[in-house]
Amino acid sequence: MEKSCLLKVFDGEKGPYLPILSGWIAAPDYIAQLNRISMDEYWSDPKKWSISAYQILGADGLIDIFIPKNKGDFRCVDHSNYSRSNTNIDLEDAVEEIRRWPEPEHYADFLESQFESEYQNYKKNLLETQQQCGDSLLYMPAQWNAGAKINWYDTFGYENFFLLIGLYEKEARKLTEHGGVIGKHLSKLVARAISEGIYPKAVLLGEDICSQRGPMVSPEFLEKYYAPQLREGLKPLLEVGCRPVWHCDGDVRPILDMLIDCGIGGMQGFQPECGLTLEYTAAKRTKSGGKMLIFGPLSVTSELPKFTPEQVRQKVQQAAEIYLSNADLVLFTANTVNPDVPFENILAMFEAAKDIRY
Repeated sequence: MEKSCLLKVFDGEKGPYLPILSGWIAAPDYIAQLNRISMDEYWSDPKKWSISAYQILGADGLIDIFIPKNKGDFRCVDHSNYSRSNTNIDLEDAVEEIRRWPEPEHYADFLESQFESEYQNYKKNLLETQQQCGDSLLYMPAQWNAGAKINWYDTFGYENFFLLIGLYEKEARKLTEHGGVIGKHLSKLVARAISEGIYPKAVLLGEDICSQRGPMVSPEFLEKYYAPQLREGLKPLLEVGCRPVWHCDGDVRPILDMLIDCGIGGMQGFQPECGLTLEYTAAKRTKSGGKMLIFGPLSVTSELPKFTPEQVRQKVQQAAEIYLSNADLVLFTANTVNPDVPFENILAMFEAAKDIRY
């Protein structure tokens, strides 16, 4: 059986056209419009209709399925599950909680004891969703904390997290070590799925650790404590030939070389207003000197909401011209496609990808 266009790109091959990823349209009205159904029909089975919409658009891969948390909204998060700045945990209580955590090696033993049952559930979800996607749409869900987890603000709140990093070195190190255990465990799940042929050899991962002004944690801290965990946590993926693609939030440039040195082999999530231009990212190479795998580069802040459909097509063409000789390119958006993006621009993006032939 011939490999799909998407799998060819993951293997460093070409064509016959520019493949495109999907799953981040956070506009249920658009999903309903593509399926020619009512909103009531959409809400009867939003997962089914979302998959159908991406099939209609001609997508090659499915990263995720954004389903609004509440009817009448477009956001997939609300006050009950969004990372809040205040989790009502005092800093002193956070410090004491971390001190009570088991040592990282003991936590690793615990996760290992759960691995088989967790993998079977993971495999079941992969196979069930892939069956819904059919033969033309490859399901490859993002695994955000794979490799190593650095952000703990979802647990302790933003203020506590950054104070822990800045004031409590021993506890901060324990956080990164636990994050490394979690990240490697998740990498092993994906690696096993790859070895069994039910997940492709590329995975989107990473975390929001940068703002538009650069890393929210000092590069020195990340180099000292996080990089060793990420380097170890990516090993299971690299051993099965997987290309880890990092979600580049904000201005990631100060730590990008560190990430690549740890084993990151691709980039996604570009914000050109932060300096992550086509030319800058196209010039990057993997640790071994090979081409980077690019998921992108359409901006959901400065491009898709503001461009005309013709400008969207021109941007896709420009990206293809710059990247195709310098990187392995799969068209994708930098982040969620919200309702401020005109419907016509979404259509133009998918049509433009299929118009680019090798």
